[in-house]
Amino acid sequence: MQATLKHFFQRDQAWWNYVATCKVPIRPVVIENVTKLLSCGLNVRGCATYACSNPNCTHMKVVCFTCKSRFCSSCGKKATAQWIHRQHDILPHVPWQHITFTMPKSLWRLFKGNRHLLNTISALAAQVIQAIAKKRGLIVGIFTALHTFGRDLKWNVHIHLSTMRVGLDANHNLQSIYFKKNHIMKMWRYRIIDLLRKAYKNNKLTLPESLAALCPNFRDCNQWLNRRYQQRWIIHCAKPSFNHHHNVAYLGRYIKRPPLAQSRLKHYDGRNVVFNYLDHRTKTKRDFHCSISSFIERLTQHIPEKYFRMIRYYGILSNRMRGQLLPIVYQHIQQPKNDRPAPRWYHLMKRTFGHSPLQCILCGATMVLSDIRIGKPHIEIMMQHKALALMKTVK
Repeated sequence: MQATLKHFFQRDQAWWNYVATCKVPIRPVVIENVTKLLSCGLNVRGCATYACSNPNCTHMKVVCFTCKSRFCSSCGKKATAQWIHRQHDILPHVPWQHITFTMPKSLWRLFKGNRHLLNTISALAAQVIQAIAKKRGLIVGIFTALHTFGRDLKWNVHIHLSTMRVGLDANHNLQSIYFKKNHIMKMWRYRIIDLLRKAYKNNKLTLPESLAALCPNFRDCNQWLNRRYQQRWIIHCAKPSFNHHHNVAYLGRYIKRPPLAQSRLKHYDGRNVVFNYLDHRTKTKRDFHCSISSFIERLTQHIPEKYFRMIRYYGILSNRMRGQLLPIVYQHIQQPKNDRPAPRWYHLMKRTFGHSPLQCILCGATMVLSDIRIGKPHIEIMMQHKALALMKTVK
């Protein structure tokens, strides 16, 4: 059986040992999400009881409720499938282009120490595309996803952006549009450096200790940023595709789930962890070895702050314009409006494993809901953090 993140955190008290020995304060949102993970699928969260619809069969099934945390791989899989389902119904069937906005790695640490700035950079990436479209007199639809991790779980801040390759003009007609990588790079580079300059000037930028010694004042900080501004930043523009399905599926894998897929976990002996990743430079899979404490640190640093929106929508897809402009796009491309309900958990399990979890294993009849037991309130579950970490009985 494939080991889960929950197993890695609980075996040999790995998570509790990390909490006890960690030299820096652990963010409250990390404690909350790990506690949710540890309580996922336990009676403490409540459960639903299903009984066989066959009156001659006494089989019953208890299904414990899940934690709904994006840090949980099983809950993330469900959330991912439902998000992808909604996007397939909402996004217009027009040409799309996927663009990745990166920055020099020397800037990554600034965003790690100033997480409030992460709330801005998605909008800056979207502004680049919107500014190019505006010069053409067009409004396009954009959605972005913030990534803070690389394949080996290091801190690596970048934006994945998908944009329509057509837009609405002033007369609400569809016009095609294209984007030049070099032009995008210069506009993105200016916006990020300007963001950091203003943050430092307004005392809203905390510098790492090593960098603070080099930049004791605004003049020195500005010179340090200027050297990064002179570099050529990497912008990757994928080839335009005739639908959004690939982009949605790619982004969904990482936005609604932990940054490390369960299938990539290869080994854990109580002290060391081995997981594989794709090395972009060599285009080969490599194994990454680290201690369990380093693994936990690498993984939990990517848990976003509470209520942080990893996926954002702009232009035609924004909440302000979606109701007015999307129907016009649908009409141009003759795309029917689709309001299919999101797949339920038993639909997803049948799709994944090939059989329905609500089919009686004794007689084959359908299981029906017979009872629901409400679990403990969230605040009480949080109070059981230690007991869950040590796999003790939760009172």
